[in-house]
Amino acid sequence: MALAAFAKSNNFLNHNHKYALKALAFSIHFSPFSSSAAIAPSILDLGGVKVIKEEVVRDDPTNNVPDSIFRKLGLQLHRRDQHPLGILKNAIYNYFDANYPIKFEKIDDLCPIVSVKQNFDDVLVPADHVSRSYNDTYYVDAQTVLRCHTSAHQAELLRSGKTHFLVTGDVYRRDSIDSTHYPVFHQMEGVRVFTKDDWEGSGVDATSYAAEDLKKCLEGLALHLFGGVEMRWIDTYFPFTNPSFELEIYFQQAPLGTWKTVRGRI
Repeated sequence: MALAAFAKSNNFLNHNHKYALKALAFSIHFSPFSSSAAIAPSILDLGGVKVIKEEVVRDDPTNNVPDSIFRKLGLQLHRRDQHPLGILKNAIYNYFDANYPIKFEKIDDLCPIVSVKQNFDDVLVPADHVSRSYNDTYYVDAQTVLRCHTSAHQAELLRSGKTHFLVTGDVYRRDSIDSTHYPVFHQMEGVRVFTKDDWEGSGVDATSYAAEDLKKCLEGLALHLFGGVEMRWIDTYFPFTNPSFELEIYFQQAPLGTWKTVRGRI
């Protein structure tokens, strides 16, 4: 099993400086050998949605989902407490439960089949961004995809009134398989909404307040998961978040150590 993680924070609700949004995501790539032999049923229950194979894998020019990817739908490895993904998910749950008095709602059963609007538009992915292409994303039809990230559920959950939540799920990207990439992996998306009362009196603006809180949270989580690791923040650029930065941890591996990205966006 190869392990990687990234985190991001969007402030797209902060246009009027009334609210600030912090979002975190942790991405775990799992080996294709862990479940490649599984045989998926022809009818799946995905987050309460009944889906048949012919609705996902179709002989249609707008569809590029192969049988091999359909067989991964419904496995829900992250919901198995004794699976490494379930163990890691629960370790992150424990960190948030122990460090935040306002409990985060835990959601891990949302359907991975989402609209193009949910997957891209709602999280401000530019219209010409490469991730929208048929080379990068699995399309069920022209308006429906297999989610590329758990961020696809952010907007709908916020619109429902949720302000503190963790979303875990399987995500799909048309990646070539290598030591750190596989077309199916898992993410956890953590979201917290700040109100004006949170940052007033802090001496900083809403974005800076949320950014510092996010950094503190991620640094604490890295220590919780990896132990006493050396960390550093790197300024970077992403088209859908501003400002943007990444968290790296130092990974000691003989004969030389190297920095590994625990990716962050703000």
